[in-house]
Amino acid sequence: MPKKAQETPFKPKMSQSESKADSVSRIAMSLIEHESVAREAKITRLREARLAKEAAERSLAATAAPKPTRRTVKR
Repeated sequence: MPKKAQETPFKPKMSQSESKADSVSRIAMSLIEHESVAREAKITRLREARLAKEAAERSLAATAAPKPTRRTVKR
């Protein structure tokens, strides 16, 4: 009776299709990880830009003189 794969000191060899599938999976996972990191960096950059713009708009609105109100004419 052959030994189980876990009991042998060497890893069992994968077939050609298994090794090809494994390499494709590793490449795909690395691409997905790279895209995820790039997406998170872009989101962070855009969030910081939006917050800076909103802060500038708030400070500009606070320093601007209030608009004069128009009186309505009673008829």
